[in-house]
Amino acid sequence: MSEFSPATCPEVLVSHTAISDAVYEAVGRGELRKIGSRLYTRNLTEDPERLVRRNWYHLITSYYPDALITDRTALENKPAEDGSVFLVSEKGSETKLPGLTLRPRQGAKAIDSDRPFIGGARLASTARAYLENMRASRARGGRVPRTLTREELEQRLDAMLRSQGEGTLNKLRDDARAITSELGLEAEYEMLNDLIGAFLGTREAKTASVVGKARTAGQPFDPDRIILFETLFGALRDAIPAPRPASAQTSEAIATLAFFEAYFSNFIEGTEFSVGEAREIVFEGAIPTERPEDAHDVLGTFRIVSDMQDMSILPASADELDALLRRRHATLMQARLDKNPGEFKTKVNQAGSTVFVAPELVKGTLERGFEFYRALEEPFQRAVFMMLLVSEVHPFADGNGRTARIMMNTELIAARQERIIIPTAYRTDYIGALKAFSQNGHATPLIRMLDVAQSYTGMIDWSTFDRARAMLEDTNAFAEGNDGKLRVPKA
Repeated sequence: MSEFSPATCPEVLVSHTAISDAVYEAVGRGELRKIGSRLYTRNLTEDPERLVRRNWYHLITSYYPDALITDRTALENKPAEDGSVFLVSEKGSETKLPGLTLRPRQGAKAIDSDRPFIGGARLASTARAYLENMRASRARGGRVPRTLTREELEQRLDAMLRSQGEGTLNKLRDDARAITSELGLEAEYEMLNDLIGAFLGTREAKTASVVGKARTAGQPFDPDRIILFETLFGALRDAIPAPRPASAQTSEAIATLAFFEAYFSNFIEGTEFSVGEAREIVFEGAIPTERPEDAHDVLGTFRIVSDMQDMSILPASADELDALLRRRHATLMQARLDKNPGEFKTKVNQAGSTVFVAPELVKGTLERGFEFYRALEEPFQRAVFMMLLVSEVHPFADGNGRTARIMMNTELIAARQERIIIPTAYRTDYIGALKAFSQNGHATPLIRMLDVAQSYTGMIDWSTFDRARAMLEDTNAFAEGNDGKLRVPKA
């Protein structure tokens, strides 16, 4: 055996006979410190619990050489909240360490499908882990139970189905069937088989979780989005800006504001025309032969947002929301037949690293989001929520951003409040705020940004096209990229 050296040993180590004297001497020299049963570290300052939790997988076989990681630990891949790590081992006694308790039980040893793990331990296969977690267990003495609850298992299966598709659940079932007899878990397999069948709609079985009940009722939804909507709802309840009455009152002013709303909304999405070109498209019907579809995008948006009667229609139910979305999207995308105008998506869509709601979850997620929407009282609150609801679900193959902003302004128009337009110079702020909400649940920056945008909209003189254009130019509204930032209009 090579000479023991504290400088080259792991961050935490378990002493044994061969090195015990050297470890004792290193402790005396201040090179190591003892932090648990036969447990030492060369880190002389950090909290022992943090050290142990960070290195839990390296420690298992030092105390349990035959360890098989199983039960809830095999699915969570980390210690439980109370520091419990669940094992199968011939050694039956627990080992308590700072921030960690290794909790072995008797059981079937590792089989061929179980996977090698760090430090020489074995990790139960996914199929075995699900089978063993089908056994109910109870928390005793305030400790975390050995297995996951039925609700927790259903939530995991739902997440697997959403992210990986039906094939993954079918494979899990097949893999579990193949090892059932070897492990003597026939009853557990039948429960797992029933549960997977319920999620896939091929069997009837009772479910315990909200997501499970929704699936068996044929109304599955995206629970991660519902958490986001709940966060947004709470933030909006605390954000009630002063009402801003609509500034555009005459027919000319309304048409001018609607034009620039349509212009900027399409520019955000990459449908770029000069103001002069867009004006000819909208007001003169001049459709450029080289870009007819792009032109119809602008024209379709204008037709919707300039129709004050239609833009005053609000959904009173989830079914009405569904119908409004489809109808307005059909008008918006009427020139893009390849995008299935008025029809919900059939494939998953994403923007950058943000993956939106799966097609089969669109209807259920919109329905549950609508429950939050209708509980909001103020027009601005409802407008922001509706925009984010549509944006996060992304129900269509294309045109979702424009549809979301149309639905946002519908809320404001119906209440005779100022619309929200997003000038080109404000695009980066807008997209950044959307990403911060989608990825991190930061709702306040988004609300603040839209509040500023509404305030800006109300400062523009929309009475004539030329006056509005001049003020927009003066405030840098058309600036792209780093060319400049939006400026507050002069009084």
